[in-house]
Amino acid sequence: MDKYEALKLKNQLCFPLYSVSNLITRNYKPLLDKIDLTYTQYITMMVLWERHSVSEKELGEALFLKSNTLTLLLQKLKKKGFVTINKDKRDGRSIIIALTEQGEALKEKAVDVPTSIVKSIHLSEEEGMYLYQILYKILEANQNEEL
Repeated sequence: MDKYEALKLKNQLCFPLYSVSNLITRNYKPLLDKIDLTYTQYITMMVLWERHSVSEKELGEALFLKSNTLTLLLQKLKKKGFVTINKDKRDGRSIIIALTEQGEALKEKAVDVPTSIVKSIHLSEEEGMYLYQILYKILEANQNEEL
């Protein structure tokens, strides 16, 4: 084997992951534009639709995002009226993000987004579940490390 074989693009695991991630994110864009969210705002709202209220730390852990990334994102969601941001009354060092009525109402507009995305990636249900399991295995194994 040629010593430079590992440097060929076709032999890289990262390239198809990167390319598929870009493809899926592009597929989300027109759907999310209709509800005035970016992809990162959308996944943030998904956590809030599920939990209604979370600490900034819990939100960061759920999304695999650092606090400095969340700050501007949360301010934009607050400006749109979808969330409130307050200090925790029990622990003033902790920030609590909560869904507003307007943010809860947005859930109804977003309900068809996941189905549209699943259709756009052309995998069988079994293939989709297998890919999901592998990707989460990677994420969970590296959760405390910089990806």
